[in-house]
Amino acid sequence: MTDPTDTRDTGPRVGTPLWAFLAGVTVIGFTALVVALLRLDTAEFAELVRTPLFWVLAVLVVLGELRPVMVSSATAVGGTYPSTMFTFAVLLHFGLPVAALMQAVAVVVNGVATRKAWHRVMFNIAQSTLALTTAAVVLGVFRIVPSAALPWVPSGPDLLAIALSGVAYFAARAMLVSGAVALHERRSIVRVLRVTAGPQSLVYAALLGLAPLVVVVMSHSPGLVPLFVAPLAAVYFTATLSMRRDHQALHDELTGLPNRKMLIVSTEEALAEARQDERVGLFLLDLDRFKEVNDTMGHPVGDRLLQLVAHRLTHSVRPGDVVARLGGDEFAVLLPSIRDAHAAREVAARLRAALTEPVRLEGMSFDLDGSVGIALYPDHAPDFELLLQRADVAMYLAKEGRTGVELYQPDKDRNSPERLNLLGDLRRAIDNADLKLHYQPKVGLTGGAIHGVEALLRWHHPVHGPIAPSDYIPLAEQSYLMRQLTEYVIHEALEQAARWWHTGLQIPISVNISARDLLGSALPEQLEAGLAKLRLPPAAIQLEVTERILTGEQAYTHETIKALATLGVPLALDDFGTGYSSLIRLQRLAVSEVKIDASFVRRIAESEDDDRIVRSIVDLVRSLGLRSVAEGVESDEVALRLAEMGCDVGQGWLFGQPMPAADATAWLLRRADAPYDLRSEVTQTA
Repeated sequence: MTDPTDTRDTGPRVGTPLWAFLAGVTVIGFTALVVALLRLDTAEFAELVRTPLFWVLAVLVVLGELRPVMVSSATAVGGTYPSTMFTFAVLLHFGLPVAALMQAVAVVVNGVATRKAWHRVMFNIAQSTLALTTAAVVLGVFRIVPSAALPWVPSGPDLLAIALSGVAYFAARAMLVSGAVALHERRSIVRVLRVTAGPQSLVYAALLGLAPLVVVVMSHSPGLVPLFVAPLAAVYFTATLSMRRDHQALHDELTGLPNRKMLIVSTEEALAEARQDERVGLFLLDLDRFKEVNDTMGHPVGDRLLQLVAHRLTHSVRPGDVVARLGGDEFAVLLPSIRDAHAAREVAARLRAALTEPVRLEGMSFDLDGSVGIALYPDHAPDFELLLQRADVAMYLAKEGRTGVELYQPDKDRNSPERLNLLGDLRRAIDNADLKLHYQPKVGLTGGAIHGVEALLRWHHPVHGPIAPSDYIPLAEQSYLMRQLTEYVIHEALEQAARWWHTGLQIPISVNISARDLLGSALPEQLEAGLAKLRLPPAAIQLEVTERILTGEQAYTHETIKALATLGVPLALDDFGTGYSSLIRLQRLAVSEVKIDASFVRRIAESEDDDRIVRSIVDLVRSLGLRSVAEGVESDEVALRLAEMGCDVGQGWLFGQPMPAADATAWLLRRADAPYDLRSEVTQTA
């Protein structure tokens, strides 16, 4: 697959170090080419052109320049062209002018065939000419100066001269090409040489080592020269198969971008070479509304869109930066060298700007956007894993706050070392089913009917004892464990609902859902499969989402909410009154129930302001045709006030504390036999 990260055809800006290097090498190389061609005797060359051997060699050089032998999938390594063997053989047999001319023509043909930029074609002509010139100088030291009129054929005693000439040729090309790559990607030339010299030296040794044999065959049986194509083809195909395996192991199959494994290697190299006055940046980027494309147009169009996104991202970063795909619609960007946080934000803004350009596929226009989280070394983390985790925290904050780009902020990260250990314990608790659901009833304030129960997660740690949900739920929300935790809770809640519904207790169970759950696509699918497997109606389960999430993320959650509405699973707006919902927004939400936050409910008997707030919420909810539920009902006085306001349902310790499944079942059976009536209870107490 063509590497979409290759940006070498983008011309360097005038005045930059890369431009100066390319210009200098090009001028010197073309000067050497002109000097070599001036030394070419026209009559001798005309005589050589009339021989079949010249054209056989010319064709082999041109064909050998069309496809390189790839020994690594790394962009910096590049490939080694098989034409090297025949060009070096021409240098040994006919001298520098003929070899340089053939090589220049072959490079031009390659540039036209592969549509390389003109500056690359000229630089390749120059660097190959300089490498041939360097090799010719070494041969000249040994008084070996071939020409078209006096071809040279090596013998045994000439092996040292040939070997040193080949080393000089390889060293010249390696230094010139590595210098250009180092400047292009803003890496040290030592690092580039370390990456490229090893893989390419073996191929060069094989190609240059065969060149003297080509010369011997040329001098005795020119017609046998094409037979060298066979071993060359074997080398080419062997290297190609090896490179493909290497590429598949380190790159994403769909986009051709580096995968997580290669991102780890690249990040570790960047961290090892980071200078004290610079930073290493790691971005985590997640596409927004990508699911809409998959659901509307199908996965093939979604795949094409991901390929287009990969192209846009790689052409929006600087040469040397690494864009990787981690899976799904999640990408990572590595900046091996960045000045400071402000510069990192500028790169992130450029990435988002590239994404927001409208995309037209299948005759339709799509608007994309993305949320980017930034973490910097050494400011935020010392290694790859912690950098990625903290970039994920920042991305979650960007998505949650709809800011687009967020830098990691320690004060907003709940992942202290102790809590990271707790996260590992939580993962094991999920795997071992050590987490239990307790159920708190929701009771009608007039009539005492049971309107459902809320499932509340409880964890008894084997060492630390009971762990408050506030200590581990926020931690899970900032990690990929949240999805696994939600799946566990929904599975347990559905199993309990099935036990109740199939024995006659048709009690809906409410489950709290995080923002990360609503921003994913797995939730409706899990619910649909679970309801069908357990033969439950959609009303058997209800999802509670906080006001801040549901009203602040409409653009992101629209498709998931629509899927839940289609499925028939009701939504409840939790903690209402703590956010900034307007009447217009509330009307647009596909909810059946609004829960009034306990911080207002508890104080209505003693605070006129809270009384007015709760009364207004109840009136608002009633006007919209929704059910109102008051949380934190702990006294008869509060319950009566709520009933007088017209609040429908109460939840709190007055009616029942969260109970294990067995106790909750017994409580529900008792209530079924003797319904609770608030007013009669208060009268009897009086």
